[in-house]
Amino acid sequence: MIVFWFRRDLRLHDNAGLAAALASGQPVLPLFIYDTDILDHLPKDDHRLAFIHQLLERIQSQLQKHGKSLATFHGKPIDVFKKLRETHGITAIYTNRDYEPTARERDKAIYEWACTEKIEYKSFKDQVIFERSEIVKDDGSPYVVYTPYSKRWLSVFENKTLETYQSDHTFEPYIVHSFPFLGLADIGFTEPTIKIEEPNIAASLIDAYGEQRNFPAVKATSKLSPHLRFGSVSIRELVQKANKSADKTFLKELIWREFFMMILYHYPHTVTKSFKPAYDRIEWRNNEAEFKAWCEGKTGFPMVDAGMRELNRTGWMHNRVRLVVASFLCKHLLIDWRWGEAYFALKLSDYEQSSNVGNWQWAAGSGVDAAPYFRIFNPAEQIKKFDPKLVYCKRNIPELETLYYPKPIVDHKIARDRCLQVYKAGLES
Repeated sequence: MIVFWFRRDLRLHDNAGLAAALASGQPVLPLFIYDTDILDHLPKDDHRLAFIHQLLERIQSQLQKHGKSLATFHGKPIDVFKKLRETHGITAIYTNRDYEPTARERDKAIYEWACTEKIEYKSFKDQVIFERSEIVKDDGSPYVVYTPYSKRWLSVFENKTLETYQSDHTFEPYIVHSFPFLGLADIGFTEPTIKIEEPNIAASLIDAYGEQRNFPAVKATSKLSPHLRFGSVSIRELVQKANKSADKTFLKELIWREFFMMILYHYPHTVTKSFKPAYDRIEWRNNEAEFKAWCEGKTGFPMVDAGMRELNRTGWMHNRVRLVVASFLCKHLLIDWRWGEAYFALKLSDYEQSSNVGNWQWAAGSGVDAAPYFRIFNPAEQIKKFDPKLVYCKRNIPELETLYYPKPIVDHKIARDRCLQVYKAGLES
């Protein structure tokens, strides 16, 4: 018996590793592990975990129609596999690759254990079109600037036959088993108030994406990111659909995602350290009261506050607004980008470590292809450009334009000048 281990590929359709397992000629146990190393750090009403459970229920429903079921476990993955080896004599573990540093450490430990037990461990590329060192410079080194990376990506893609996998066309290989399908209560969690929306990937949205994506009051974004994060959609089918549009903006956003994934793969230290080491010499103010005001959306800067309140209420924030709130935290308040990254990690439905770290470092000026440190968003100008009628801001701040809305916690010009002085001092020290 072999196992197929679902992780961030929560679908039966077009699943590379699952297709390989089903084609192996051996009985297959499909399983998911609620990893306690992760769950122990989550709030008990975590909406992302509820979303994972919802996706697993979808898989379970599909399997049950064919008299099969998904096995779910609660514990440390290596302990689960050791037990299965002992009780069921598993001979192979099939799974799709994960590129985050902690996941790679986990997978390395399981691979090494599997080797000692004479268990085959096979991993597959599923969540990206190009991985690891498939898109690199001519000398083999990774790209650290997006534009040349994207040009090479597109060049290689033009000559690539994009294979999709027939992983939901056969159910015979799945074994019949008696393992449970755990509910949220079984693992100590409750239903959250935040619900994750279904994505909108209509051709009309993709075609208009470049023109409309920067306006947070307009429903012009796909809400696709949580589904990409947990693999309920196929990246191969998405890229094919995006590539059909005359406007390549949507496709290029998918390329940005892969760019940041491969940066994290090649430079895992950037989770905690600046890509540009000089930026770790900046003396952050890290004022806790101001950080609290930022977290709660009470800074007195409407676009910043609207974004943070949207995040706290829905688990999501418009991408243009993410740039504004991140720049404000790092530049206006001089609070370490790691504080903001950690808060987003706690709140975002679509939290993707590579993109989150990459974008926060971009905002701080410390990352790959980052904005120069002297580029400081003016929140008022951002409103004039992207929410001139305050539709987005008022939607998220009911008391805007009343006496109950807080005064700005900093003066833009003073904060800008202070930022330039502190950054310059740190970078020149």
